[in-house]
Parts: sequence; C-alpha cells; structure tokens
Amino acid sequence: MRTQVGIIGAGPAGLMLARLLKLQGVDSIIIENRSEEYIYNRIRAGLIEHWAADLLVDVGVGERMQREGLRHWGINIGINGELHRLDFKALVNKRVTIYGQQEVVKDLVARRRADGGPLLFEVDGVTVHDVKTDRPKISFTHEGRAEVIECDFIAGCDGFHGIARPSVPDGVLSVFEREYPFGWLGILSESPPPDHELIYSYTDRGFALYTMRSPTLARLYLQCDPDEDIENWPDARVWDELHKRLGGARKLEEGAMLQKGITPMRSFVVEPMQYGRLFLAGDSAHIVPPTGAKGMNLAFADVMFMSRAIEKFYTKNSGDLLESYSATCLRRIWKAQRFSWWMTQIMHRFPAESAFDRRRQFSDLDYLTSSETAARSLAEQYVGLPLD
Repeated sequence: MRTQVGIIGAGPAGLMLARLLKLQGVDSIIIENRSEEYIYNRIRAGLIEHWAADLLVDVGVGERMQREGLRHWGINIGINGELHRLDFKALVNKRVTIYGQQEVVKDLVARRRADGGPLLFEVDGVTVHDVKTDRPKISFTHEGRAEVIECDFIAGCDGFHGIARPSVPDGVLSVFEREYPFGWLGILSESPPPDHELIYSYTDRGFALYTMRSPTLARLYLQCDPDEDIENWPDARVWDELHKRLGGARKLEEGAMLQKGITPMRSFVVEPMQYGRLFLAGDSAHIVPPTGAKGMNLAFADVMFMSRAIEKFYTKNSGDLLESYSATCLRRIWKAQRFSWWMTQIMHRFPAESAFDRRRQFSDLDYLTSSETAARSLAEQYVGLPLD
C-alpha cells in the first residue's frame, strides 16, 4: 500500500485528520486495531468547545450535531448546595455543545466512507519502521494477510495505550505526569439531568458533576477513591450520594443505570510530540483530567496544526511548520493542562488537605463566583482558547 499519510487510530483525532487532509487533496490510510462496533460504543466525554463545534460544521460532519447537540451558554458552580451560574454569553459570547464523542466518531466514519478513503478495522501486530527517513512504513496484519503501508508521514492517533508513542526510542521523550488521589465513579442513567446545563458541585463530602447526553439521559459523576471496588457502590448508594452532593439545589430524578464504572484521574504530557516523520496527536501524547473537558478538543487542535503543516509541505515545499509542530501543540496543551489541574484542585476534596487548604479552596470558589473578572477567565478557557 502506498499513501501520503498513514494514520494509526480511528478515534476523533485520526478521523478528523483524515477529513482535513482530504479537503487539502492529501491521501491517507487509517488503520484501527479495534472493531467498528467497539469504537461506536466507547463512551467518552462529549463537551465540544465553540471553535471545535464550528470546525465539525466547516468540514462537513456537523449536521447531526447541529440537530441533536445541546448548546450550553453557561455552567453552574455548586458550593455545598448553593448554585452560582456563570453566564458564558454575557462573559465571552461563546458556548459549548454537548454531543457524545462516540456520535462524533460515527459522523466522521460516515464522512470517511463517503469520501472513499481506506479505513481498516481489527488490524493486528502494528509496527512502524524507518521513521527517521523520508519513506516511513507501517506494518500490520489485516484479515490474516501481512500488509505494509509506505507513506511520507505517520500520524500516531492511537491513544494512551497505542503503539505510536512506545515506538519512539528510549531517551527521546520526556514524560510529565501527575496522578490524583481520587477517581470518578460515573453512571449513565435513563433519567433527565437535574439542570439544562452542567453542575460542578463542591461539597464537604467530595465533588460531584451533573451533566447529560440528552434531555432524557443523565451522565453523573462522584469523586471516590481511585482504587474503589465498584461492587461497593450498589445503585441505591450511588443515588443517595448524588442527592446529598446536589444538596437540594435542583431536583434529581432517578432512573435505570445503563452504565457504571470508575475512572482514575491523571495529567500526562510527553515532549516532543514528534520523532522523525512520526507525529503524535491526542491521547497518545497527552491526557487531561476530565474536569476541564479538554480531551477531544485538544486532539482536534493537534490535528489541525498537523494538517496545516502537511499542507504547507506539499504546496510550498516547506517543512517549517512540521518542525515546529510539537512546540505549537504544546503551548496549547500546557494551557489546557493548567486549566484542567486548576478546575480539579478547586472542586475536589484532597485526602491530605489541611485546614489552611480548605480555607484557601473556599476563598478560590468565593472569588470565582463573585468576581466578573474571575468568571470571565474561566469562561474564556472553558469554551476554548483561540486556535491561533
């Protein structure tokens, strides 16, 4: 097989990159080790920044999102049951859109199929070769046959557990990470959310987040121990704790739990995000705590920068944007990491916190909910910083 860009991973990053390249007249092949059914059922956060929602529309995959997505012009900050709404329209005149990541993936796959570009699922034994040359290769097995993709560039969009990042030799990448002393117990409930916008709730009992997938499906989270056994959280206990952490500020209707699981919290970045002609994007290069809702949005930003660099290489015979790809992405990534860390530390109870820490945390929350300047800073980062 021969193509211009070989893409490893059919998540939001890889699929969006393929679409951007198609619009630029650049050929690509996507390979994915999971099945098509698996990626459609891989539930992830679905908060899309203002610019990213516009991007989906601009590249021709936003029609269903515009019809089914929920536009939010603010969020609620709860402090022991007292809610404070931050009005994004008044503060920055931008919004976010709630639309499940798996739905974005479905739309991008449909677009890829319409474009006629190769998209191979359930590949095995993926390895990359010759990435320091101008003819890198991807080897794999598909439907029992050994295959090789010869290309000009390789995009590693295969997530935190993929093969792209480990393919970089030892000593090249620097790792920056932080593991948090708590996780999120998340449920998907067949019930209406307690508010039409998200509620971030700080309480003495711990953090809770009240969000949604649709007007009839609630996505709800509780701060818990990172190594908690899900069996210790029967449905009745989950609902009881969700009620307590909402504190009566809104009515919380109960419904059938369709999903339940515990997710650990971490921050992770590798530098640089490129090695020869292998470029990393999305979760293969960085992970953020979900408090700031930046994961998919950062992945889209990465591939926007990558596609611009590749286009300039082919149209202008210039590699300057390719050379600066990592530095360009990391400027945005570290701002998102800082914001996600800040949102996480301001809203959660930490097991080793002192009385001083708690007083400082209350002061942070008081300042956020009483100062227009502080609220505008949060709103600007939450809806998405400018791409350029």
